[in-house]
Amino acid sequence: MNRDRTLSRDLTATQIPSGDKAPLPAGTKVMIHQTLGGSFTVQTDTGLYRIDGRDGDALGEAITDNTVNAPTLADGAPDPEAVWAQLRQVFDPEIPVNIVDLGLVYSMDIAKQTDTTPPAYKVDVAMTLTAPGCGMGPAIAEDAKSKILLVPGVSAADVRITWDPPWNQSMISEEGKMKLGLI
Repeated sequence: MNRDRTLSRDLTATQIPSGDKAPLPAGTKVMIHQTLGGSFTVQTDTGLYRIDGRDGDALGEAITDNTVNAPTLADGAPDPEAVWAQLRQVFDPEIPVNIVDLGLVYSMDIAKQTDTTPPAYKVDVAMTLTAPGCGMGPAIAEDAKSKILLVPGVSAADVRITWDPPWNQSMISEEGKMKLGLI
């Protein structure tokens, strides 16, 4: 499959590893490296970028509908399972296993914000990376945040990188180990 493409229109992508937003103009030549979690990891002559699935048409690919069809709970709070499902759509551009199955997500908490009417809910995630020197942290955290914000009932999200406890391979789920060929 030919993975070389030329962008058909201008778009905004996420620069890897910084996580900064960057414009990519129509006519930019890209090579698709990975298509996972509803986004595309591409390489240009200026570096690596993540392109959201809603911009797939600019690559000549199908547009990915990132809409989350999950009901809120009776009090309007987001469904925790829908938040976890969104986190399972977040991938390190270099590893074909989602951040949950890699064991990178340490906690996910949903809190009602008391200063809003109607009630609003914030999701806080604590996660780590496979190594402290990994430069992908900002890009992965931004991807996680943007996917969480798609869940009905979520009005704010914060994804925090922590190094305590340090990550190790024993934290990878059985499914993740199977995908990586570790079992």
